[in-house]
Order: sequence, then C-alpha cells, then structure tokens
Amino acid sequence: MDILVLGGTKFVGRHIVLALLAAGHRVTVLTRGQSPDELPAEVERLHGDRNASEAGLAALAGRTWAACVDVSGYTPGQVRASAEGLRAQVERYVFISTASVYAEPDRHPVREDDPLLPPAAEDVTEITGETYGPLKVTCEQIVQATYGERATILRPQIVAGPYDHTARYPYWPDRASRGGETLLPGDGTDHVQVIDGRDLARFTVQVIEQGIGGVFNLAGPRLTWAEFARVLGITQPVWLGQDALDRAELGFRELPLYIPETAPQAGLMDLSAQRALAAGLTLTPPEVTAQDTRAWSAGAHLEYALSPEREAEVLREHREREN
Repeated sequence: MDILVLGGTKFVGRHIVLALLAAGHRVTVLTRGQSPDELPAEVERLHGDRNASEAGLAALAGRTWAACVDVSGYTPGQVRASAEGLRAQVERYVFISTASVYAEPDRHPVREDDPLLPPAAEDVTEITGETYGPLKVTCEQIVQATYGERATILRPQIVAGPYDHTARYPYWPDRASRGGETLLPGDGTDHVQVIDGRDLARFTVQVIEQGIGGVFNLAGPRLTWAEFARVLGITQPVWLGQDALDRAELGFRELPLYIPETAPQAGLMDLSAQRALAAGLTLTPPEVTAQDTRAWSAGAHLEYALSPEREAEVLREHREREN
C-alpha cells in the first residue's frame, strides 16, 4: 500500500514509518523539515506546514494514498486542514491521539467509552498542560466527523522505547544503569503503565491493512513500582513516600511516570487496552522495552530534571531525618 504519514521523523512517527516499511508498504512523509531526519532512503519526503492551511499542503495535491497516519496533529486548525484536504485522497485516516483526553482520570480502569474533556475551541493554538487534552478531543471530533467509519482513533498511554526524546521513560533505565542506592517514589505499591512505541506502530499497520475503524486505547502491562524496579534491575531501592517527596520538591518532572495511587489522575495508570488486544495488539515484554531503551539512550545524551547530585543530596537528607 501507499501510506502517507504526517510527521514521521521523531519517536512515535519514526516507529510507525519503520513498521510500515517492514510490512512492505511504500511510505511518504510530510514534514516541515525542522527535525533531524534519519529515516531510510526509500521513504519519500515531502515538505509542508499545516499551520499554513491549504497552502501548506500543496505538496500533496493530485496524489492518493491507502491511508494517512496523522502523528503531528495537535491543534484543530492543523487537523481540519489535513482531514478535510485529504478526504478524497485517502481511504482511511488514522489519528494518533492521547490518553489525556479523558475527563474522569480517576476511573479504574479507563475505557474508550468513558467521558472526554470538553473540546477546545477551534481557534486555540497554544499547547499547554491544560489545553493538550481538550485540543486532542477537538481534533478527534474533526477526524470522526470527516471520515466516519474510515476514521481510526488511537489513544496511547505514555509511549516508551528507543528514540524517546521526551526523556520520561528513559530516565529510569538510565538511572538503573548507574547502580547504587536509587531513589524511587512511593512504597512500591503504586502503579506504572506505558506502551512501547513499536507496539503502537505495529498496531497502526494492522488497522491500516485490515481496515479497522473505531477508537482504541493502547497500553502495555500495568506494573507496581516494585515490579517496575525489578524489571529495570534496580537492586538498592530507597522508597520515599509522598511527604518526603514534597519536602524535597520532587514531582512528575523529576520522577517521570510517577502518579500516586491516591492522586486524582491515578486512573491514567490503569488504561484498559482490552479492545485493542482483542483486535490484535501485541505487547513487548517490559524487560525488553527497558533494555532496548537503555541501549539507545546510552548514546542519546538526554538531560534529566533530577541530577545524580540532587538525588544523592535528597537521599542523604532522608537518611538524616530517618535517623
């Protein structure tokens, strides 16, 4: 098949492009040309910018594709331009959304039919922690209204694996690789859940090949933090409860992936992927995700909010308080 990917040079998009190529498809990417491009030579590169509306999609004129995979649609203006502009040129529109669209993230588990956040107005363009979810809700609605049964909406959990420039998941295998006493949040009974980007990519290929429409959560195994520590190979965990974390001013930024079980958003670490699993989603073992991420990140020069020096200082202060 001929497949168009909007985005495609970074992380999730890169995995999708590689999975499509591995399945024998021909891939065209439309990018702004602003990110490093390490895609294989056989990928067709086109340049455009949906922020310029119809004019920004001129490179796509007169072409047809079996499917469009929209990895880079974040604002309603961007998605309306591509969804409506490509309506007669693509058979299926696959939109990569997010688990952040849910209005009641304290549910256990969070399922596809749960209430969504109020949609953002179509003229909103600023992407913040507060607007990200509502913007994606509006984008989903545009795709569904434009394509109907030809629309597929994928709502991934936090994505993990090689090429993860966000530095959220990679912090943990990188930290584990240094060994020694390791600061871990909570008491080990809270939960963590991610989706390997390669699993997301393979499922994207599957919905295209099989013409599967609808809405799907994508999430991997739900682990306790104690299980996650074992997966990472951490042998000297030092668990810090919420009071200790608050004193040290450590939160999600410094200790990424950590959402306490008692937090209002704890359900986001309990995302049900049963619908996708029934449709053929396959999952990489957590140990493999950790190992492969570390193999990549060892040469990626990522920067983390919690430095080794600050971690050691917090652990020292914690011991002094405990004694």
